[in-house]
Amino acid sequence: MGVVDVPETTLSTGVAMPRLGLGTWTMTDDDAASVIPVAARLGYRMIDTAAFYGNEYGVGEGVRRSAVPRPEFFVISKVNGRDHGYDRTLKAFDESLARMGLDYLDLYLIHWPMPRRDRFVETWRAFARLLADGRVRAIGVSNFTPAHIDRVVAEVGTPPAVNQIQLNPRVAQHDWRAYALSRGITVQSWQPLNRGESLLAEPVIGELALRHGRTPAQIVLRWHLEQGLVPLPKSVREDRLAANIDVFGFRLSMAELKAISALDGTEEPADPETTEVD
Repeated sequence: MGVVDVPETTLSTGVAMPRLGLGTWTMTDDDAASVIPVAARLGYRMIDTAAFYGNEYGVGEGVRRSAVPRPEFFVISKVNGRDHGYDRTLKAFDESLARMGLDYLDLYLIHWPMPRRDRFVETWRAFARLLADGRVRAIGVSNFTPAHIDRVVAEVGTPPAVNQIQLNPRVAQHDWRAYALSRGITVQSWQPLNRGESLLAEPVIGELALRHGRTPAQIVLRWHLEQGLVPLPKSVREDRLAANIDVFGFRLSMAELKAISALDGTEEPADPETTEVD
């Protein structure tokens, strides 16, 4: 297949972001450095990492090894839990850039709110500073409930452009999505294919894959796209990378989307009130 031209969506701040990207959770530095150039040849331009993933060096190296100029990439990272707080966040951002060997990020996220520590508001204040200084093109949050977002907006005044949340047909997060839509926040989906084989083996997914002549993963990724979500599937295999990005040439009907959405509630999501990520 040739290079896929991934459509873009415009964030509330006016920044253009691809509608689909590459997740790197569980990739090593070596994995990321070798996979990203392959993904770039296929058309991937958005790469999602985090300090917690331990592969920021590999992500930066993969960007450099590709034949794609840096301005064409959309690179995302996230601040670690132990680095919450105003000064520590600013330092952690510098450290992430140094590991990646980049001059700026396209999107920086608070990885988890960790409300028991109660430092996410000061962390967000540092994010607003980074945005104002032009060191990051957009800022957002990850795994934030509507209540968490309301608080940072009330106390800091800068709304997030993105909320990256656990989201797939089994964990559809309807309330969070409705809240985001009402406030112009773009929703990115982490774990968009759930854990892979289990979701993709669901009869409804298999039936639709046969009907459309597509893979089960392509059906699920199209489910995300049809609803305005931005999925971040992960793979290190070239065949799966190619299949995951080849999802812009078909559509699902409303009835088909509804049939897939009926899987919601069959799995419990991670709890942002208790999850701690250092």
